[in-house]
Amino acid sequence: MDFNLKKLTSDAGVFFTRAVQFTEEKLGSAEKTELDTHLENLIARADCTKNWTEKIFRQTEVLLQPNPSARIEEFFYEKLDKKIPSRTTNGELLGQYMLDAAKDFGPGTPYGSTLITVGEYQSRLGGAEREFLQTSAINFLTPLRNFLEGDWRTISKERRLLENRRLDLDICKARVKKAKQAEAKAAAEPDFQETRPRNYVLSASASAAEQELRVAQTEFDRQAEVTRLLLEGISSTHVNHLRCLHEFVEAQATYYAQCHQYMQELQKELSSANSNTYPNSFASNANPSTSATCPSPVSSATLPGVSPPCLASTSTPGIAREPSGPLKIQDVQQPSTGHRKAKVLYDYDAHDTSELSLLADELITVYTVPGMDPDWLVGERGNQKGKVPVTYLELLS
Repeated sequence: MDFNLKKLTSDAGVFFTRAVQFTEEKLGSAEKTELDTHLENLIARADCTKNWTEKIFRQTEVLLQPNPSARIEEFFYEKLDKKIPSRTTNGELLGQYMLDAAKDFGPGTPYGSTLITVGEYQSRLGGAEREFLQTSAINFLTPLRNFLEGDWRTISKERRLLENRRLDLDICKARVKKAKQAEAKAAAEPDFQETRPRNYVLSASASAAEQELRVAQTEFDRQAEVTRLLLEGISSTHVNHLRCLHEFVEAQATYYAQCHQYMQELQKELSSANSNTYPNSFASNANPSTSATCPSPVSSATLPGVSPPCLASTSTPGIAREPSGPLKIQDVQQPSTGHRKAKVLYDYDAHDTSELSLLADELITVYTVPGMDPDWLVGERGNQKGKVPVTYLELLS
């Protein structure tokens, strides 16, 4: 108990002395030993590495697991050193819901069979997502976490120890300076009655302070070397994180490639299964070049201000042109009901006498007739009449 009390008292004294030295340095009343430029640069580089690694790590966690509650749960499992339970992905859950719904609606119905097809592909997408999350967590998140919780803690500990050694060194320097000043003052103003004892005490005090300074300087230099070696290891950390970053990008590329492949296969299956009932479904897949340059009728008609859509030739399936011969537009009569006003979104030049040229922002009357392509309407402006493309119009109520 006596030993512990003495140690506690000694530690408290050292802490107080360091606190006084630190405060005086901040106030500018005490000298401070500066680190060499190379070590200062290494410290600045290490701080920058730590800050950005922490930000990248946190944001990657958010990317891989947007649910904060799930992230907190995983954090506690890691701290308790327990295995994180397997969690169903949203894609797998959606696929299971679709399969269950198909059972109730009837697998033989068009809707039920489509739900089964889409549900199976949603499950595949969920499985690909699960594999991507696991690969990214192992190859990217884990190395970043190991650096923040392992290497950086060691570096921070040694840096704190270096700061304490520097404070001790500056304290010893201040003591030596005060002892020499007192000794010089005593020599300048001798007291003949107590000259020998006083000079002896001051000389012994100065010698002891210089011995403490030499010890403090040795400990400071040793700790600076240890800290420098650890900080130079940041270069190896960058190389390791670079390799992990490449693996993360590779995992992302693989995941998105799988998703793209699954969606292409799904579109082909739906297009094949629904070709009789919905002949225009997934028509863009049949002509990728057309779909890449022509916006869909819905998006073009509901987004004023965008570029006007293009109209492909009559030989391309699934587009707006009439597959049969020209419609005899003069024989068409406006129905008593079913007509409505429409605002023209873009200028349009008629390609033949059966079509009506349009000017942007004008209002015309439109209606449909039996047997007409659904992507076209009959438009009237005064005594002029002709076919007009739906994608160039905004239908008004």
